[in-house]
Amino acid sequence: MLWLKRWNFIERARLERELWDAFEAGDDIEAMVEQLRGSLAEAPPGTPAAADGTFRLEVWETTRLRIRRIETLMRGQAPGASAPAEDSR
Repeated sequence: MLWLKRWNFIERARLERELWDAFEAGDDIEAMVEQLRGSLAEAPPGTPAAADGTFRLEVWETTRLRIRRIETLMRGQAPGASAPAEDSR
């Protein structure tokens, strides 16, 4: 069923959200990714838990890169510079 998870955008989005939430909370996302990588290195290969962990690592790794890319792009912008104007009704 792992192949189904790979194509399930809701499952992928849920895993991405885990890392985004950690980032927004100020957690060290690199440490989280490395901790997951370390636990997978110790886990017996071929088990369903290892397959799920490998998928989580794949999603987290791409999400971590995306977070850092966005962070770099936003670093040069002033706070509120790209915020839409408020609608006064």
